Amino acid sequence: MRLDPEVARARLAAHDHGVLCTIHAVRGVDAVPVVFVVDDDGFVGIPVDVVKPKASTRLQRERNLEADPRATLLVEHWDPRDWSRLWWVRAGLRYEPAPPPGREASLAALLARRFTQYRDEPFVRVLVLRVAAVTGWAARDSGTPDHP
Repeated sequence: MRLDPEVARARLAAHDHGVLCTIHAVRGVDAVPVVFVVDDDGFVGIPVDVVKPKASTRLQRERNLEADPRATLLVEHWDPRDWSRLWWVRAGLRYEPAPPPGREASLAALLARRFTQYRDEPFVRVLVLRVAAVTGWAARDSGTPDHP
């Protein structure tokens, strides 16, 4: 059943990881797992950190967003034993290369509160995106983001 937009937004905000899809000029859809936070104004923060090893802090997802600011963030709940608990939420996002003043810092603070690994805010930067649209589906209606 289609989720009410407010329920879908609540499930998105309650989740802490998902799959970010951007557009690569040659390969097409470029999907990577990410952690994220959503603030009360509908901004999403996705960290570029120095915690996890990487070849460069100039990530392909950022280059993709600079070329095409559209993105999708997909979160889902899977229960292999009880398919009545299945749900997913898809957020259409728009990259904000010049976010409102203080927005990147406030999202960094939210990330630091949510993830102990980010307690010291080890960010090169926080990518800021705005939720443009949200849709979702659930096998049944529960009305709560934490208990599908």
